[in-house]
Amino acid sequence: MNIKYHSIYRLAKTALFAAGLVCLSQLPTWAQIQSKTGQPVSSSSKQPAPAPKGLAKVDADPEKEDDFYKLISLPVPEDIILEVGGMATLPDGNLAVCTRRGEVWIVSNPYVSNSGRPSYKRFASGLHEPLGLAYKDGDIYVTQRSEVTRLHDSDGDGRADSYDKVYSWPLSGNYHEYSYGPTFLPNGNMLVTLNVGWSNSLGHGVSLVPWRGWTLEITPDGKMTPFAAGMRSPAGYGMNAAGDFFYTENQGDWVGSGRISQVEKGDFLGNAESLRWTGLQGSPLKIKPEDVPNTGEPLYDVSKKFTALKAPAVWLPHGILGISTSGLLLDNNKGKFGPFDGQLFVGDQGQSIVSRVDFEKVKGDYQGVVFPFREGFSSGVLRLVWGHDASMFVGMTSRGWSSTGKELFSLQRVVWTGKMPFEMKTIHAMPDGFEIEFTEPVDQELAADPASYKVTGFNYKYHATYGSPVINRAGCPIRGIVVSKDGLKARLVVDSLRLGYIHEITTNGVRSTKGRALLHNVGYYTLNNLPDGERLMLASAAPKHDHSAMAMASTSTAPPISTKATGTKSTAAKPAAGAKTAGNLMAKRVTEMPASWGEPDYTINMGTKPGLKFSPEQFQVKAGSKVRVVFNNEDDMLHNFVVVTPGSAIQVGELAMKLGLEGQERNYIPQTDKVLHHTNLLQPNTNESIYFMAPEKPGDYMYECSVPGHFYIMQGTMKVVK
Repeated sequence: MNIKYHSIYRLAKTALFAAGLVCLSQLPTWAQIQSKTGQPVSSSSKQPAPAPKGLAKVDADPEKEDDFYKLISLPVPEDIILEVGGMATLPDGNLAVCTRRGEVWIVSNPYVSNSGRPSYKRFASGLHEPLGLAYKDGDIYVTQRSEVTRLHDSDGDGRADSYDKVYSWPLSGNYHEYSYGPTFLPNGNMLVTLNVGWSNSLGHGVSLVPWRGWTLEITPDGKMTPFAAGMRSPAGYGMNAAGDFFYTENQGDWVGSGRISQVEKGDFLGNAESLRWTGLQGSPLKIKPEDVPNTGEPLYDVSKKFTALKAPAVWLPHGILGISTSGLLLDNNKGKFGPFDGQLFVGDQGQSIVSRVDFEKVKGDYQGVVFPFREGFSSGVLRLVWGHDASMFVGMTSRGWSSTGKELFSLQRVVWTGKMPFEMKTIHAMPDGFEIEFTEPVDQELAADPASYKVTGFNYKYHATYGSPVINRAGCPIRGIVVSKDGLKARLVVDSLRLGYIHEITTNGVRSTKGRALLHNVGYYTLNNLPDGERLMLASAAPKHDHSAMAMASTSTAPPISTKATGTKSTAAKPAAGAKTAGNLMAKRVTEMPASWGEPDYTINMGTKPGLKFSPEQFQVKAGSKVRVVFNNEDDMLHNFVVVTPGSAIQVGELAMKLGLEGQERNYIPQTDKVLHHTNLLQPNTNESIYFMAPEKPGDYMYECSVPGHFYIMQGTMKVVK
């Protein structure tokens, strides 16, 4: 065999598969090529080697999520505003739904069986924004802003006759004091989780009254025990297959990105504000807010020195797998919903998606992997429950919490078609890397090629500041791969793994034995511990394949997130077309007034409003005029201000989403000539001024926040006139 030509063939084959341009079943092996020519391919042959048959054949249309998991919308009467706050499936198969408007509805025939339509009957009303609901022993329990309430129907007419307080807690009146739950424990007690409030003047969460930012355990007769602290916005909650309680957290102060953590009594999960109440009777914690290190190191590293702090089980990369992590749901359907039994599904309100999570316990701590699962929901995903037919009901809302799904609210079912998706079923940590398990056998040659994979480690800052860019991003070279005989597993031996880090594992080059591409080719594994066990003995050193894209700097050189007007100038991309001063093109981000201006022709004070809106949503300037925009981020989340060419707002936002791990460190500004001018990404309650020349050509120029999930809605118009 001629090594040179064999290597060329393998490289070509891998490249074509990675690009999705060929069907595996049509490609011959190297041995088949040699057998058809009757002799080994030789570099001295005067005639070129015959081209393998099938190289010109491309894959059929790529498979889509909808091929495997259908979305079915339930019709809702026009007079019902079903902004879902909580859901539960009742013993008769009907669905109980509480709404943010304070009502509880019973939905009959939610499966739309026998061509009938669902019917809706109001069970209760007058509640204070309930954001959780559970059914137990014939009663419905809801968590309002200030209490857990038991709703009881004594006469069986389908309407609650009594609204009984189980336990209440104080409120300050702050709009951000949401309450969630309850979750019933095996002992009959309930767990509820409480949001901290929000202070625009301070720019971070506040716990203004006792137990804000805590999980509380409540007995059926109304006795409360403080359970755990350190929550910021614990919107999702639920149990895994082992019966352990987990909650989902949303990005914000002390929270670099969305995450999922196990909660045990006495835990501190990270947000320092809740520790104001540790001196009260019953608190299982004694630490104070000032005890929490605010160093900006990764949370896991801080937890090894400040041992009261508990590291998350799984991180969800911000802007990639969500921006507002929500409901949790365990797959206990024993295969009736596909190949993911025992795993959990997690919603995201901002990006209107559901992701898939698989935990494993290593040396006593939970860790695991998160994958994309299903996108395209019609509103912001908040709650998930199973129907009696193993379909997933998804309850949604977007009012004030705008989402990529355009509807104000929605109720949809996710139904498995019965067709097996080709997916990474799970990823397990190994003593020397990772083992990927697939839902169907893979092509052995492609799966054994290191060029089919890429592994990148990264982390977030743990600090009191709102959110965090990706930090310490670096490639993890793959030293070798062993594929199981049945083709269902690929074990990767990986260098440069770091504890406490998220590891992005991509599998672009892998194909099944049938030539199928993976439906989703990326997973994010949070590595808290390496398991004990045998390491693979490799005969040679790491292959010298090109991993230049993985050799990334551990610290970003992109402009930092601005917390105030900096008085500096930055050019994030190409100069803006038509924006000139003194005959020179201006940069896209200019934060000092050009000396030649004298004064701006226009000063626009741009603010924000709740619900992902700019204020004002429109302004007018003359073509070629000198413009100053003072952008004040008055919201409780990160925003930027980006002026784009007419009609390109969605395109620019989608390019910002494709920045992936680089998104936040690059201020979600993609390199495109459709971006004319922009600020940096601003923390809540901060501002920045930018200066630019209005375009010479009149028209409606859009401005937007290009943060993933925001750009679909947070837009305005700069009208340029003659």
